[in-house]
Amino acid sequence: MLSISYHGNGSLPNDVLSLRSHKAMKPLTSLTLSTALCTALALGTNVAKGQSLHSDIPYSHPAHERQVLDVYAPESNLNELLPVIFWIHGGGWVVGDKSDVALKPDALTKRGYIFVSTNYRLLPNVTMESLISDVALSLTWVHQNIEHYGGDPSHIIVGGHSAGAQLAAILCTDHRYLEKQGVYFDVLKGCVPVDGDTYDIPKIIQTAEHRQTLYGGKMFTFGHRQKFGNDPKKHIDFSAVTHVAPEKGIPPFLILYFPGNPDTRAQAHRLHGVLLAAGVRSRAFGKPDSNHSRLNNELGDPKDPATKELFDFLDSLKP
Repeated sequence: MLSISYHGNGSLPNDVLSLRSHKAMKPLTSLTLSTALCTALALGTNVAKGQSLHSDIPYSHPAHERQVLDVYAPESNLNELLPVIFWIHGGGWVVGDKSDVALKPDALTKRGYIFVSTNYRLLPNVTMESLISDVALSLTWVHQNIEHYGGDPSHIIVGGHSAGAQLAAILCTDHRYLEKQGVYFDVLKGCVPVDGDTYDIPKIIQTAEHRQTLYGGKMFTFGHRQKFGNDPKKHIDFSAVTHVAPEKGIPPFLILYFPGNPDTRAQAHRLHGVLLAAGVRSRAFGKPDSNHSRLNNELGDPKDPATKELFDFLDSLKP
């Protein structure tokens, strides 16, 4: 039996929401609700047996339509608060959705975690500062409210894929975003950035633009240079490596990457080296025979070597 919990006024999982306009969020009749739910079942959702989904919870008031998150929880959790995985989707900071979680909610709730997946406002509609602040505000909501869903507000692991990897890394190294909301690094127990290429933004800009110059390609009109503010000072400030320092309380890192991509491989080892030099526990793991999307989508498969690294890392963080 598929279990789905609804939050607020009839909100549905994203597979159902995609069937109607996000701009016309009208209350659903029981007939419409039944039809939509049946359609979602036919399409398949991210909700597994023994798991509840609280969907489209606003984390800001008033909330933009993208300032919402989903909470996946094991249905059987009654006796103790569970550690929380806070996940940030990718999409180049311009597209993407919190429903892009693949196997992760099912695999992690079965292992006794609350899994939270967040949306955030996107470029170019907001600045990068506002985008990162959205994710910090979402994590703040989790810290303040996750206990109502069975989660431990003092045991949060932050992860993300691609653009979400940069966002996870910056939240876990630059204390200013969370401290502005009254949240401190002591509640962050781990960070899992997956195949990001922007932990050191000046280096990736130089690499990409040098490559274009060498091979005669057109220069980017909305590449990393523009996305991160078209200002060298901002490029440095948005780089996680800039903010790594000893005794800041930065949590342990597991940096997953696809070694076949020279950019994500180089950036993973750049961040890993800076963390180790600052005395922060870090492991960088490259999964061969994969690609940028598969590395993310196969996390949760027990036969997947990156999943084994993830589970070992999470186990090591338990009190």
